[in-house]
Amino acid sequence: MATVVEREFAGRTLTMESGRMARQADGAVLVGFGGTVILATVVADDKPTHLPFFPLTVEYREKSYAAGKIPGGFFKREGRPGEKEIISARQIDRSIRPLFPKGFMNETQVAIYILSADQENDADVLGLLGASAALNISSVPFPHPIAAVRVGRLDGKWVLNPTFQQLEFSDVDIIVSGSEDSIVMVEGGALELAEEDLVEALEFAHTGIRELVEMQRELVDPIKKPKMEWEPQKVDERVTERVGQLSAERIDEAINLPNKEERQQALSALRDDIAERLAEEVDVEEFENYESEVARAMDQVEYETLRRQILDRGERVDGRGTDEIRPISVEVGLLPRTHGSALFTRGSTQALAVVTLGTSRDEQRIDSIDIPQETSKSFMLHYNFPPFSVGEVRPFRGPSRREIGHGALAERALQPLLPPYEEFPYTIRIVSDILESNGSSSMATVCGGSLALMDAGVPVRSACAGIAMGLIKEGNQVKVLTDILGIEDHLGDMDFKVAGTREGITSVQMDIKIQGLSTDLMREALAQARKARLAILDIMAKTLAEPRSKLSPTAPRIITLQVKPDKIGDVIGPKGKTIRGIEEQTGAEVNIEDSGLVTISSVSGEAGERAREIVESLVQEPEIGRIYEGVVKNTTSFGAFVEILPGVEALCHISELEEGRVEKTEDVLKTGDTVKVKLISVDDRGRMRLSRRAAMKEETEAETAKTS
Repeated sequence: MATVVEREFAGRTLTMESGRMARQADGAVLVGFGGTVILATVVADDKPTHLPFFPLTVEYREKSYAAGKIPGGFFKREGRPGEKEIISARQIDRSIRPLFPKGFMNETQVAIYILSADQENDADVLGLLGASAALNISSVPFPHPIAAVRVGRLDGKWVLNPTFQQLEFSDVDIIVSGSEDSIVMVEGGALELAEEDLVEALEFAHTGIRELVEMQRELVDPIKKPKMEWEPQKVDERVTERVGQLSAERIDEAINLPNKEERQQALSALRDDIAERLAEEVDVEEFENYESEVARAMDQVEYETLRRQILDRGERVDGRGTDEIRPISVEVGLLPRTHGSALFTRGSTQALAVVTLGTSRDEQRIDSIDIPQETSKSFMLHYNFPPFSVGEVRPFRGPSRREIGHGALAERALQPLLPPYEEFPYTIRIVSDILESNGSSSMATVCGGSLALMDAGVPVRSACAGIAMGLIKEGNQVKVLTDILGIEDHLGDMDFKVAGTREGITSVQMDIKIQGLSTDLMREALAQARKARLAILDIMAKTLAEPRSKLSPTAPRIITLQVKPDKIGDVIGPKGKTIRGIEEQTGAEVNIEDSGLVTISSVSGEAGERAREIVESLVQEPEIGRIYEGVVKNTTSFGAFVEILPGVEALCHISELEEGRVEKTEDVLKTGDTVKVKLISVDDRGRMRLSRRAAMKEETEAETAKTS
């Protein structure tokens, strides 16, 4: 029998149901909000894995039928997950992962299906709500309910779970997940949001989260299953104690080497030496995986050593203070054939950002269940993290979930600063190749991408920089860290990325490994992040303070002009013959939209201008009193027909050919002659009368006026 809970939330009906669908899963919940419906399921193995990490996977999949669509392509079925699905899955994963009990190693899978999409309410926040409820119903040892809401701001007022239509007018779009007591994940963007406004948005979001947590409990408490019995994977006490003794004298020296490569080599050598010495003291055969036991014991020693020296002495492994940034170097314009390039290096993290400018034909097509029609995207940022950036050997595959997520974060940071498409009608692609990495490569991408845009001559509103903040927290002892290293991210409690301009925040992402974070602590981290961001912007400005005044010589030149919609056919011609002819004649690329907006692009400015002249002549309407230069198309006994505009012919009567009587048209004009004529009248039926005589007279008078 199904259990259902229903209530009003953010002005719409929210329902949660369990017991009707997917009953063989450990937990399954159907969530409906407006006309959007998701199914969330949870399944966990009953035995622990031997992997060295908690094997949690989250799948978020959109079904085309949810919006009454059939998938495109040859196979006509859903393929690999798209960017939206991957980002939504990551948001759910990052919200629930830190809440599982330490040591729980049973493989767990959370799957969210979008079953109905009303193209008004986004399903991503519903996915986390359903996942949390399914986890709490199941036998998986998940501690307590959490929930997520989206926050927007319309006319200065905060809005919970704004619709897609409302978001078009909102200057904030942030997803916040949390428990009844604290925040666990934040991700989103804004139009230069002040730090205090972000804190206010988080506090507002928390009111909605508490309401959803209460609703979950109403659904879960009567039907939740007993939690499974499990034991945390523990390292043998003999190994733990002896590893601590053997590493005591050398761990401080190894972990505090300033260079990442030296530090890794020293820690690896120490681990191997301890494993070898310990093997002489114990019977290795007693252990199921001796090397793994030693490695986990060493990880614990590193964890405790780094955290204690930061909390007790305020010392970081590279010698910096808690609010110091690593040394930064900036280069721009280093690649001669690209449209814009920048190399941003911060410590041992290095991003090569390259901008390419294209035309409307280069836009990315997007077919989503959230929108009725296929749309296009004219700004893209692609982030690549090759294995050599961390000194590793791995196969080169397609972009990973992490690469897609980091690219979206950096894209969101730079998007609000781009000029309107009407003013700068280019398709813009940024590629960030990470060449070295030791923490915060996504924020290096923001800095490098901003510089590359300015190097390309894109008229951005402002420069943008990003910084990653960390946290070490033990009881009441807390240290917020600026510009965290990879080891501080790995062994710390928070990765809080903040990007923005001097005016405010444009993108934010927070992941934590503890149970939650208070808004007071977030306020402190944001203040420290702003100080760092301004310092980075100062350094960037010394190399390139504003966009270049000219585009790269290799970038396309784009000209736009508006024609009347009823003239579109004249530009395109029968079966596209006219527009193809313009492109062949000039070498420019011509596109025309249903609105009548014509976009002409070419590498040569001269080619673009020639194409523009042709298009203008095609759509130009005859103007009484204007002199035209045209070609005689036909002669008759009563005059000549002259083409004054492409496809537009008018009669120059024999009496208007010249002063005095003309016996025969061919005495003055012949077919194929080029002649100047003046349009003197248009009758009610649209018939036009031309005069060569009037044109000659006007030109003579003009010449006389010049010489007098």
